[in-house]
Parts: sequence; structure tokens; C-alpha cells
Amino acid sequence: MSKLIYPIVSGRLLLRPVTESDAPSIQAYHSLEEVAKYQFWEPRSEEAVRGEVKKWTTHNQIDGEGELQLAVILKKSGELIGDVFFKITDATARQGTVGYTFNPAFQGKGYATEAANVMLKLGFETFDLHRVFARCDARNVPSWRLMERLGMRREAHFKEHALFKGGWDEEFYYAILQREWRQLTVT
Repeated sequence: MSKLIYPIVSGRLLLRPVTESDAPSIQAYHSLEEVAKYQFWEPRSEEAVRGEVKKWTTHNQIDGEGELQLAVILKKSGELIGDVFFKITDATARQGTVGYTFNPAFQGKGYATEAANVMLKLGFETFDLHRVFARCDARNVPSWRLMERLGMRREAHFKEHALFKGGWDEEFYYAILQREWRQLTVT
């Protein structure tokens, strides 16, 4: 695998490894009920965010199977507006997954779509993956609409398949193949 060079630059954003000094900016949105609602965690305290961030600081390179957790920074202002996740789930089958969490103050401006596109590009161009998937709670309309904007197709709708925060949840799984992604980026 090739070593990633940071920051990764897109039109309006910089993606870079998370640092411990990012904890206050991450805590500002990870502490919100509206952000935690569809996550596997409850609103996070300052201490909980510091613990997560400490783990994430080691998730900045992938060699075979592994994961990235990157801070999303606005180029113009230098503000941390979200975080993105990428994991190679099966190196042999060339499969990966992507995820994203953004500060609601910066939602609706296309930043998550831009950052997720960067992660797909990494998956398909840098890591030569065959397929990348993502999942979300079926009630999380902005998340699954983002996946559709990325060109991903809904592959599954799991109904009442797991207990989640005291009730049955429903999940959508979306995916895109490398050849489908290449077709989208050529046109």
C-alpha cells in the first residue's frame, strides 16, 4: 500500500489525521443529541471524546486491512467541521466501508458529499478496492440521500434486525463498485 500524504485536498476541504487538539471541536458536535441519534453512541462527554480522539490519532494509515479517521477542515477558515471514517473490511475481496459525522452548523452545504467523495476516491484509486459500502439508520434521510448523491445504490433494507437504543432499528446498506464509480467520475 502507498503511504497517504496529508492533508488530502479537495475543492473546499482539507482532510487530515485527527489530533488530540481537535477534541474540543469534535466534542462540540459529538455532544449533540441530534448527532448521536443515529450513532452507536450517546451524546459524548468531553472525557469520552478525548478517549475516542486518542484512539483516532493512530488511524491515519492503512496497510492491508485497517481504518482511517480523518478530520474535515474548511480550507477558507481552518475550522474543523466533521470527521470521516474509512475502513478496509476485507483486503482479499477488496471491500471497504465509509462513514461520516458532521457538525449540524455545516450541514446542507455539500461538505459531507465532498468529503465522502474524497474517501471513495481513496478507496478506489489508492487502495484499488472493488466495492465500497455504507450503512445508516433508515430514518436518517440526509445520510441515505448523501449515499445516493455519491452514486451508491441501496442493496439492503434490514427491518427490525437489531435492538438499537431501546427499540428495533431498520438499516439501509448502500454500495458502489469501482467500475460504477469510475463511470460516474468520467461523465
